[in-house]
Amino acid sequence: MVMATGIVAVGLDLAGFTWATRVLLAVTAALWAVMAVTFFLRLRGDEEGRRAAEREPVSLTTVAGSGVLGVGLLLFRYEVAAEALLALMAVAWLLLLPRVVRHLRRRLPGAAYLVTVSTQSLVVLASTLAKQPPARWLVWPAGVLLALGLVLYLFVLSRFDFGQVRDGAGDHWVLAGALSISALACAKLAAAAGTPAPPPLEALMLVILAAALAWYVLLACAEAARPRTGYDGRRWSTVFPLGMTAAAAMTAGTVSGLHWLDVLGRVLLWPALAVWAVVAVGAVRHAAASRTSA
Repeated sequence: MVMATGIVAVGLDLAGFTWATRVLLAVTAALWAVMAVTFFLRLRGDEEGRRAAEREPVSLTTVAGSGVLGVGLLLFRYEVAAEALLALMAVAWLLLLPRVVRHLRRRLPGAAYLVTVSTQSLVVLASTLAKQPPARWLVWPAGVLLALGLVLYLFVLSRFDFGQVRDGAGDHWVLAGALSISALACAKLAAAAGTPAPPPLEALMLVILAAALAWYVLLACAEAARPRTGYDGRRWSTVFPLGMTAAAAMTAGTVSGLHWLDVLGRVLLWPALAVWAVVAVGAVRHAAASRTSA
């Protein structure tokens, strides 16, 4: 929920809808607070259960969700809060990523791509902060993490259960979302590196974005051919790639000067917003039904 709501808020800001951005960013912050409390409560739970939870890819949503919120806060110049989130993210990433990667097996679900999403979320936030002179040193570590995130993507891709494209309940969309955030990370890093953007980094951004868009089309066609209309919490993992692809296209268009990419991103923002609204309504109805049955 945090990742999905936050990236839709960022996309709305890129499209010029500041008032809607403020509303969704406030929702994102509230959801992040719930996520943080839940995370720390799990740390206080039994050790065996805690260790098992830390090995699951979904634990990395704590990193990715914090990154999206940090970027949103920077839209309104809350630099200190964003820097604090980056520090928390770095610690959580260092603790969680090795445990998750060690326990990745064959026939992985889409959630496994969170190893890339969490890594690139660090790159996006660090690169955004690096535009300010005191934080310029973040450019080089961000570049190293960008490369690592791409390597992790290929690692998960080699073990991914492609049957999820046909049967997945929502998180299979992270197959595209992990590339979209990688393209956004390239764009942010290119912007932080200076103007004009380094040609190799700009070319890499466009190649990754093209691959993300190809997966986007394939996944959309698979959904149309085999609709999955029932509510599932994993549908939030569908909203995130939709919003991330829109934000990546708009940002890449600005960095590369390709106006049509900006237009494409603005067009893709509306399906992301519509699906966010549908999933949000489904979540509320599901929570109400659960409470009634209890």
